[in-house]
Amino acid sequence: MAATKIEIRRGTYYDSITLMQLQAELMQLPGISNAGVMLATDANKELLKEQGLLSAEAQECSGSDLIISIQGDNKAATETALGKVDTLLSRRRSHDEQDYLPKSLEAAVKMLPEAQWVLVSVPGNYAASVAKEGLRHGKNIFLYSDNVSLEDEVALKKDASKKGLLVMGPDCGTAIINEVGLGFANKVRRGPIGLIGASGTGLQQVTARIHQLGSGITHAIGTGGRDLSTSVGGITALQALDLLRRDSETQVMVLISKPADSKVVSRLLQRAREAGKHVVINLLGHPAMQLEKNTNLHFASSLDAAAELAVKLVNTPTTSARETAAREMSPSGQKYLRGLFSGGTLAYETLLILQDYLPNLYSNIPLKKEQALANPLVSHKHTILDLGEDEFTVGRPHPMLDNTLRLQRLAKEASDPEVAIILLDVVLGYGAHPDPASELAPALSNAISSAQKNGRNLEVIVTVVGTDEDPQDLKAQIKKFKTAGARVETSSREAALYVGQRLQSQEKATELTAVDLKVLQQPLQAINVGLASFSESLRQQGATVIHVDWRPPAGGNEKLISILERMKKS
Repeated sequence: MAATKIEIRRGTYYDSITLMQLQAELMQLPGISNAGVMLATDANKELLKEQGLLSAEAQECSGSDLIISIQGDNKAATETALGKVDTLLSRRRSHDEQDYLPKSLEAAVKMLPEAQWVLVSVPGNYAASVAKEGLRHGKNIFLYSDNVSLEDEVALKKDASKKGLLVMGPDCGTAIINEVGLGFANKVRRGPIGLIGASGTGLQQVTARIHQLGSGITHAIGTGGRDLSTSVGGITALQALDLLRRDSETQVMVLISKPADSKVVSRLLQRAREAGKHVVINLLGHPAMQLEKNTNLHFASSLDAAAELAVKLVNTPTTSARETAAREMSPSGQKYLRGLFSGGTLAYETLLILQDYLPNLYSNIPLKKEQALANPLVSHKHTILDLGEDEFTVGRPHPMLDNTLRLQRLAKEASDPEVAIILLDVVLGYGAHPDPASELAPALSNAISSAQKNGRNLEVIVTVVGTDEDPQDLKAQIKKFKTAGARVETSSREAALYVGQRLQSQEKATELTAVDLKVLQQPLQAINVGLASFSESLRQQGATVIHVDWRPPAGGNEKLISILERMKKS
């Protein structure tokens, strides 16, 4: 007759992989039809209940208790199987190559003080505390654990960034550091491509494809899925960009992410443009990623495309004359752009491009509600105006016909001491103003000379849209604007890119203490707290590792844990 036996072990902890393997071994025993070996979390108890493996007593267990539930053909089979649990567990422990298993991270650090990394894969409610202790010991953290609060993640990464340390994660499943895979990683050859990923399986796909295409990896740095959120601010991704920028073996960088906050993306792209290396970017859901051309940034529409592009770019020099010129000519002490457009579509395209360069961007035709100007008559920080919108054309001709409003606004913006660049379009052709440069060029010249008299360097960029057969005479119009001191472009995209690359250096960089390159260059040595399988994996790859025989502090009693934490801080 079928029988079920349930044993509860109070305050007993084993990692999830060990319990999974024990459960599988129990189910292979003669006469056993089902088994469940799990810590008594609410989710696990629900799973056991659905399988008919949960008793009333087990239902009352806490998350620090272990439930062993075995279902068999008869009572004798279940009792025999239950009696073999400790033997099976001890047999698994005997496979560990480490003579002595320290009981604490502190003891492990004394055993291997040279370790650069602490791998954390304990349950989420304990993970932040273990990671915090690792940072106190000056170690970089690979935080595999999930269910870590956003508040804890932000606190850990801010603390790490001040100390020049990395926190990869939480919920970071994949990384490759100096040829050693952490967590889940494929065996790939060494090569010239470095990766940054807020997506573990994305990193695996791209690294595997790079290997298949004949190239290889220097390092692959995981960030955790929330790193590019507004709250976290891309701390780990920015640190990783800086590390790979300084790593002489990395020729090409690849940045992979699930949907990310637009302002964080803007900061990342700004840093990527300054890397001096090719950066391939695959940001899922990023709307403006195809608009940027002729820089060191290369956007890929898929993971496979990112891998193929990265391999293609190896040994290809980066060239961006426009970017170099922009840095050399960067205004001093002036911060903002004012764009005065007569063409609504040109203004919109400029917004799309500049949102990746200038986070403080506002308009009367905003891409997002937070970019909307409170008052279109008053500019705010970086401002792009479509002067052809209804609020400006009531009772007056369109600005392609009449320059009066634009001349007035030009004078106002040029007198603002915080304005560095004025950008405007001039659209030629039938129906447009017969000679716009005759009115605009003198005004631009006056604005530039007035700024110089006041010790400022005001630059004006004019995009002229037209052909050599237009009635206004394209060459003559361009000559007038150049004579007035303006930079002239015939491509609105090129004009926007020039402005973006010129002004991005004025944006305040995120203050992060540089991570020592030795973390990438030295043979990997680590302390593993959590899944024993991670220690086995590191040893298979030739890394030095100390595995900690970790147990929840104070038997999982939350009140006692809180007291212990306060004692550590005192």
